[in-house]
Amino acid sequence: MGLVFVVLLALSALNAYGQQAAPAPAAAPAPIKLGDVTVTGSLRSRVYTWDWFQPASGNNEYQYSGNLLRLNLSQSHHAWQWNAEVAVPFLLGLPEGANGSGPQQGALGFGSNYFAANKGNRNTAMVFPRQLYIQFDSLGTEKGHLKIGRFTFLDGTELAPKNATLAALKRDRVTQRLLGDFGFSDIQRSFDGAHYSYAPSQSDNITFIAGVPTRGVFQVDGWGWNKVAFGYAAYTRDWGKGRHAADTRLFIIEYDDWRHILKTDSRPLTVRRGDTNNIRIDTFGGHTLHAFETSGGTFSLMFWGAAQTGRWGFERQRAGTIDAEAGFQPKILPALKPWLRGGYTWGSGDGNPDDNTHGSFFQLLPTPRPYARFPFFNMMNNEDAFGALILRPHAKITISSEFHSLRLAEANDLWYSGGGVFQPWTFGYSGRSTTGHRSLGNLYDTSVEYRVNRKLTVTGYFGYTQGLAAMKQIYPQGNDAGFGYLEGLYRF
Repeated sequence: MGLVFVVLLALSALNAYGQQAAPAPAAAPAPIKLGDVTVTGSLRSRVYTWDWFQPASGNNEYQYSGNLLRLNLSQSHHAWQWNAEVAVPFLLGLPEGANGSGPQQGALGFGSNYFAANKGNRNTAMVFPRQLYIQFDSLGTEKGHLKIGRFTFLDGTELAPKNATLAALKRDRVTQRLLGDFGFSDIQRSFDGAHYSYAPSQSDNITFIAGVPTRGVFQVDGWGWNKVAFGYAAYTRDWGKGRHAADTRLFIIEYDDWRHILKTDSRPLTVRRGDTNNIRIDTFGGHTLHAFETSGGTFSLMFWGAAQTGRWGFERQRAGTIDAEAGFQPKILPALKPWLRGGYTWGSGDGNPDDNTHGSFFQLLPTPRPYARFPFFNMMNNEDAFGALILRPHAKITISSEFHSLRLAEANDLWYSGGGVFQPWTFGYSGRSTTGHRSLGNLYDTSVEYRVNRKLTVTGYFGYTQGLAAMKQIYPQGNDAGFGYLEGLYRF
C-alpha cells in the first residue's frame, strides 16, 4: 500500500463541486472528438487519514485510498442530445475492525462504512453507468428541456446567478442540502427518472423532477436502485438592481421510502421494530441570497429554510430547519482577497420520543460534506454556529479555514450522521444517544486548493475536533478526533 499512496500523493486532489468557497473553477480542458461524439473524463484520487474519537475497542486510526475514474461520451443534435457516463470506483486498503464497542460508539469514520457496505473487502472496485440519458431540447418551446434516464442533480443549481459573489455563495452554501449526488464519496449517487426545466427568461427557471436514487455512495456497485422516490418542483429568480444583486428560490419536495426496514430515530428499539410503515415527507422551503456592493467591499446575506410535514411510519412528521449567514469581502489586503463568513444553522430534533410526533428534521438525499467538512455530523437535530475565512492569494490558490461550535438541538434525541439511502437494506443515517448531553464539539479545519493548470488540481484538508460533553459520554477513552486527506483531480 505504501507505493500506492506515494503514487496517489503525486496525483493528489481536488475537492469536487466547489466545497471550499473559491473563484470559479479553472476552464475545463478541450474535449476529445470522435467524429460527432465528445469524449471527456476525469480521475480523482485521494489518500485519507482518520483518527476517530477513541473507542473502548476497535480500529479508529487508519489510512486508505479512494479513487474514481469517470469517462463521458455525449452527442448533440438539433433538437436532442444524449449522454453516457461510466464510473469506475476503486478502493484500496480499507480498514478492518473500524467499529467501536456497541451501537453507541458505532462506525469509526467513513473507512468503516466503505468496508461494511462492500462485504468486508479491503480492496474493491466496480464499473457502472453513472449517467445514461436522452435530453430533448426545444420541447414545445425553445425554453423547455426534458431529460429522461439516469442523471445527476444538485438542488439549488437550477439557475446560476450572474453576480460572481452570489454564484460562489450559492455553490458553496445552498446547493445539494436536500438532494445531491453525494459527490464527496468515492462512488457517489445518481437518479433514475425525468427532469424538466423551463426558462421563460434568463432570470427565471422552473424545474420539475421525479426520480429514484441509485445505489452507491459507500457501495461500489452502483447499478441498481432503491425503493425510494421523490418529486421536486422549484421556481428560481435572479434579480436585483444597481449595487444590489439577489437570487431567490422556492421549492417543494415529496419523499417516499417504502423499504420497510428499521428506522433510525430516538424511539426504543422494540417500538421501531414494530413500525415498518412508509416514510412520506413533504418538505417546503426556499432560499434568498443578497450581495451589496459598497465603497468598503461586498456584503452578502443568505437565508435558507425548510419545514416538513407528512408521516414517519406510525408517527406524524413535524420538523424544520433554518440557516442564516452573512459575509464580507473587504477591499483591504487586495493581495489576499479575504472573504469573511459566519452564520448559524439549526435543524430540529425530537424532544419527546414517546409522543406521536417525529420532530427530527430529515435531510432526505443530500451531499452533507460541504456543510460538514469533517463529516461526523449533518443538519439533523443539530445547532451549528460557524465562522470562515477564505483567502485567495493567487488566481490558482484558495485557502479556507472554518470553525464550528456544534451541539444537539434536543438533548433527548440522537446525534445523527450520514447522507441518505445508498443500498436497500441500510437506512442511510446512523444515530447515537448522548444520554442527555447536548454539546458535541468544536471543529477547526483548513483546506488548501491549488489549481495547477486546466487539467490538474491539488487539494489538502485537515480537520480537528475538540470533543465536548456528548463525546466524553460516548468515548470516555478519548473524545478528540482528526480527519484529513490529500486529493487530486485530473481532467481530460
